[in-house]
Amino acid sequence: MTKSERDSVELGDLGLDQGGHLLVKRALRTVSVGTPIAVYGNAPELAVHLRGWCRAQGHEIEIAKAADGPVAVIRRGGAEVGRWRGAEAAGEAATPENHAHGYWGLAGRSATVEAGAPAFDFPLDTRAEVWAEEAARLYAQAAASQWNPATAISWDEPFELHDEVEDAVVQVMTYLIENETAALVIPARFAALVHPHFREVMQLLAIQAADEARHIEVFTRRALLRRPKLGLSTVGGQSSLKTLIDEPDFALSAMLLSVLGEGSFLTLLWFLQQHAPDPITRQVARLVGQDEARHVAFGVAHLTRHVREDPTLLGRLADAIERRHDVLANTAGLNEEVFDALVLLAAGSWEPMALRDGWKKVQALIADMDQGRVHRLRKVGFDEIAAQALSALHTRNFM
Repeated sequence: MTKSERDSVELGDLGLDQGGHLLVKRALRTVSVGTPIAVYGNAPELAVHLRGWCRAQGHEIEIAKAADGPVAVIRRGGAEVGRWRGAEAAGEAATPENHAHGYWGLAGRSATVEAGAPAFDFPLDTRAEVWAEEAARLYAQAAASQWNPATAISWDEPFELHDEVEDAVVQVMTYLIENETAALVIPARFAALVHPHFREVMQLLAIQAADEARHIEVFTRRALLRRPKLGLSTVGGQSSLKTLIDEPDFALSAMLLSVLGEGSFLTLLWFLQQHAPDPITRQVARLVGQDEARHVAFGVAHLTRHVREDPTLLGRLADAIERRHDVLANTAGLNEEVFDALVLLAAGSWEPMALRDGWKKVQALIADMDQGRVHRLRKVGFDEIAAQALSALHTRNFM
């Protein structure tokens, strides 16, 4: 290709306002600043349109006089041309910046943002507040592990239960539903507050909310499988969950909900999987437990990183646990009906010796929950003594 061919554009009868500008822009991208590009064409008003377009784009233009020559000769403008003037990149694609600007708005990370864009108010806009290196991996894992409640569980599988055992299952499901409702509301609220620059965290919180919606569905479906309505919801249970929903701080909420609450909840799901009186309840507990393990993993990873960057966070986390304990000190904790239902499910029968064994298994469950909380608190950064003391303050309502 000769130089004259390379530095010219032939539009024929294609108008600049019909897509011709794309060919001109393409030609200009291939040359250095100040290099002339000859534009040929016979569309009406082409010269007028070229003049206005070049003025807007920052190029120099000379309208040709000869009838048999180009319509105009364009010289590529300065370094800003090819970008929006005054624009800047919204960070790098691979690694989030430490702080995300409000005027980056909804632009994807590393996008070029035109100057003058409106500023958005995303309160969670710093890396230290929200980030965990595991977020992208956990999101990918969650996206690949989504399961369909209608097909993943054998709802039609036959089983026979004593009426009182079925009632115990319904009561436990009722308790699980309200806990999972709180666990949906909280990440959904924070997902809307995270700056889109930290998209992996925003996406992970959103898919956690979707997980919880699915959990609510399967717990409800199991509860109503053979009963017309749910069981008892108590003041103590509702009060405990309200303290989680009312916590406005992302880090403190992650501690109370994910590290302590959902971590204890995960141990409960393993218990239910082991002692479920029917195959459907067992399947529900297993599938929900897989999802909850990811939620707990993100909470621990996020806080572990945050504490490394700001060791003073440990004091705020401890204060939050103590405040919640004080608020709930006069509540009943786990309602009697749920405790009794767990004992009956663990016992497997009404025989006195079996009930004693069931009671011991529930006590072992509570001890396992405590050990799990201590382990996670240690991982976040607390020493053994502090971890044990803080775990002991966790609500008797489990979540």
